[in-house]
Amino acid sequence: MILKENFTLSNGVEIPKLGLGTWFISDDDVVQAVKDAAEMGYRHIDTAQAYQNERGVGEGVRACGVQREDLFVTTKLAAEVKSYEEAVASIDNSRKTMGLDYIDMMIIHSPRPWMEFHEDDPYAQGNREAWRALEEAYKAGKLRAIGVSNFQKEDLENILESCTVKPMVNQILAHITNTPKELIDYCQENDILVEAYSPVAHGELMKNQAVRDIAEKYSVSIPQLGLRYCLELGLLPLPKTANPAHMKNNAEVDFSISKEDMETLKNMEQIKDYGEASMFPVYGGRLK
Repeated sequence: MILKENFTLSNGVEIPKLGLGTWFISDDDVVQAVKDAAEMGYRHIDTAQAYQNERGVGEGVRACGVQREDLFVTTKLAAEVKSYEEAVASIDNSRKTMGLDYIDMMIIHSPRPWMEFHEDDPYAQGNREAWRALEEAYKAGKLRAIGVSNFQKEDLENILESCTVKPMVNQILAHITNTPKELIDYCQENDILVEAYSPVAHGELMKNQAVRDIAEKYSVSIPQLGLRYCLELGLLPLPKTANPAHMKNNAEVDFSISKEDMETLKNMEQIKDYGEASMFPVYGGRLK
């Protein structure tokens, strides 16, 4: 059962192979979502400062009845935090907001502030400063693991050239019809676990007839096929939902996809339109 399986990060810390994403779940609603997920067997919860629900996630973690050490909680340093001093304060503020003695993993949400996501400035120095703050919090035991999100190869190289602790994960947009092979290969070659957010393409995969046909072949739902696809590639999927029925469905992925079907899925035409999510930078949009 996938909820009992773990990946091992480069520092030896185990991380559950399937996580619960909480983007767009309100601070109040996320409390019940975490409790429902924990009751179902989920042990990995993913949030972010930008989601504005860290308080609720922390409350859910404390109230869910599962021992704290048996849960893996991730949050993200806001994309706009690009100085050492801001990062130090921001890390401590997340711990305080969540009401947790330690956070299992904290990652830099983006190499650039969201308003400048598509600009040329790499924020090389700012990312190194934010990373230094994460390293110090990690060495102090405030964080059990540290990583990044939305980082391309050059962004990772910038950190790897100067760090004393390597990033343990890179959380990226990855799903059927959008599999950045070169970036995934580079991460895996450097012992950086790739986490896949939006593994169902923010719901857009549901409209894809070719994907539907393969899902029907395996007698699974499209979300189940999308999650299994990520797992077959050695990625850690983070499906977002507050719906217990969807949580249960997402966890039932104990099947294998044939090599032939994996090749077909890998080479499907890329989604260009993410519907209502298209306005967000990670889906190609530009925030005004």
